[in-house]
Amino acid sequence: MLAIKPHIWFDQGQSKEAAEFYASLMPNSAVDYVNHFPMPGGGQCDIVEFTFAGQSFLGISSNNPGLKIEPAISFMINFDPSQDADAVTRIDEVWEKLSDGGKVMMPLGSYPFSKRYGWVADKYGVSWQLILTNPEGEERPVIIPSMMFTEDAAGRAEEAIDFYTSIFKDGKRGTTAPRPEDMGPDKAGSLMFADFYADKTWIAAMDSAHPHGFKFNDAVSLLIPCETQEEVDYLWDALPADGGKPGQCGWLKDKFGVSWQVSSVVMLNGLKNGTPEQIERITSSFMGMGKWMLLPSKKLSMANKR
Repeated sequence: MLAIKPHIWFDQGQSKEAAEFYASLMPNSAVDYVNHFPMPGGGQCDIVEFTFAGQSFLGISSNNPGLKIEPAISFMINFDPSQDADAVTRIDEVWEKLSDGGKVMMPLGSYPFSKRYGWVADKYGVSWQLILTNPEGEERPVIIPSMMFTEDAAGRAEEAIDFYTSIFKDGKRGTTAPRPEDMGPDKAGSLMFADFYADKTWIAAMDSAHPHGFKFNDAVSLLIPCETQEEVDYLWDALPADGGKPGQCGWLKDKFGVSWQVSSVVMLNGLKNGTPEQIERITSSFMGMGKWMLLPSKKLSMANKR
């Protein structure tokens, strides 16, 4: 079992530039891998793997305009003075860099839940929630992907957490903070904040029934690197159950609209370490596939199950 990797689809040619920007912001950050491969019918796709404050990400961009990155999936950055003596100073420094050329959604300031918090979409459109925290109990990582259930998914965060923790073998709940009473359009019992653990990854969730005008899309997905065919088969069936939809190239949507990629580590390693000819064969295969199939010979194949 490997940790989930957030996958971000950047606008034209921005993936490498964005990765270098994030790698410059905090300790334990680096650009790990950069490559590109040809697209069927012409053009090029750039792929980059980078680490930001200990969290591994995959970024991709092509010659075509990317999808609009929505705040429905953002990334919380925990600045914990008990773990980082410079947390108070660092949160302001990182905020200044992320907000430069970006869009502030909640100004950096004092809130009832934190002495220092702010929500910003950076110049690439990726949303970040910066919070000064001192968590009690089980330690959390610096970066936590955060899902906001809005529009037709509003009020379903609790259901989603139950669903995800039932699917993943190491799934468990963490903090749960429901609304004690109706708060405008948000009903009592809906989640102000919660988090859960799945595939060695902490993920946060919250409900918002306000008319935000955005919801989950493919621009930010959650990639699950699978080591065996059994893992691929299981997750490919389990995640889109009860109203989701399997897609192409290992992508699928669950019943809440969240995009996932059920991927083979063999494929990912082939894209990273293969020769140009091997990479071309892999990409020409997965552009037309549905679920990835890993054969006993450890060669990659595909099965288009629709």
